[in-house]
Amino acid sequence: MAGNLVFLVGLQMQKVAIGWEIYERTGSALHLGYVGLAQFAPQLLLAPFAGHVADAYNRKRVLTAALVVNALAAIGLAWNAAHPAPLIVSYLLLIVIGAARAFWMPARSAILPRIVPVHIFGNAVSWNSSGFELAAITGPAVGGLLIGLLRHTTAVYLINAAAVVSFIVLASRIHYEHTNEQKSEVTLEAMSAGVRFVWDSKIVLAAILLDTFGVLFGGATALMPVYAKDILQVGPRGLGWLLAAPSVGAVTMAFIQAHRGPLRTPGRTLLMAVAGFGLVTVLFGLSTSFWFSLVMLGALGACDNISVVLRGTLVQVLTPDRMRGRVSSLNGLFIGTSNELGAFESGLIAQWLGPVVSVVAGGLATIAVVFGIAWLFPELRTLRREALARQHSL
Repeated sequence: MAGNLVFLVGLQMQKVAIGWEIYERTGSALHLGYVGLAQFAPQLLLAPFAGHVADAYNRKRVLTAALVVNALAAIGLAWNAAHPAPLIVSYLLLIVIGAARAFWMPARSAILPRIVPVHIFGNAVSWNSSGFELAAITGPAVGGLLIGLLRHTTAVYLINAAAVVSFIVLASRIHYEHTNEQKSEVTLEAMSAGVRFVWDSKIVLAAILLDTFGVLFGGATALMPVYAKDILQVGPRGLGWLLAAPSVGAVTMAFIQAHRGPLRTPGRTLLMAVAGFGLVTVLFGLSTSFWFSLVMLGALGACDNISVVLRGTLVQVLTPDRMRGRVSSLNGLFIGTSNELGAFESGLIAQWLGPVVSVVAGGLATIAVVFGIAWLFPELRTLRREALARQHSL
């Protein structure tokens, strides 16, 4: 958890740096969308293979190798910031980062159920989410502060590279043995096994689709540089606080969930959380007040955290260990879809119709998605804690 926390702080700092640098160089919301697309495309291509690798080989070694690639790409971004090259170089490095993430996300996710007892796994997901949100609070704030002080992004990229190396060192201390029952060959059937499992498990499918399409349309964070510079006029320091605000709400909600324990009606709660996410997205999009925007983003983070914890618990608890790499890779692909492709969608609509229309329309579409999933998957709407425990025992 400590290594993951340091790693995520670095990633969040780098997220601010990339967004600010690209928007400073281009002044284009569409190019902010390209940032998301460049990181999502390799995940889309590599997800089936990466999931198979995470199941067939030692997940700790897969995680380490992917992190090394991530650190080298961060160093490349630092060099590019200090000695500006054509913009295509930045996007190529982002593609490398996306490719590395295709491997480290399923490996990292599939390790957790092996080192945490299953009867407290939901609580562990809440605490793990708290670590992510703490990183997402400090990372953007510190990153924005450094950019504002130094007027440059090079130092932020180098700090991220150091954070990745720290994670590698700390993760090496984890006692983890790979006990895969059979090391299958890399075939289309083996790689698609995760897809078949998710399709057959309607609760898992509903949870993943709900989060994916909800956040796909509600990708307000991709346009934060536009809001910080042009609408709210708060500069890079304000951008850091805007990006950190969702995590303030999220970490608060994560602590509440960890204290409360498992929810009695997880399916209904998940639906309500995503609907709330859409509503506060609309209110943020209409805001011209910096402080009201911070409050709405805090509420957005709280709703998102409920979704993250519930989805993570459902996916990992209901998936057998031999399949967790492939299912986690598929889940990571959907997360990438909702975040990175959502960033591209938001940037594209903002380029055509303006940032406010993009954010508000996305929030309304998220609410529509909730009603659609609730209608299509009554299993999720009626899911109770006791039924979830029985399915796991089976």
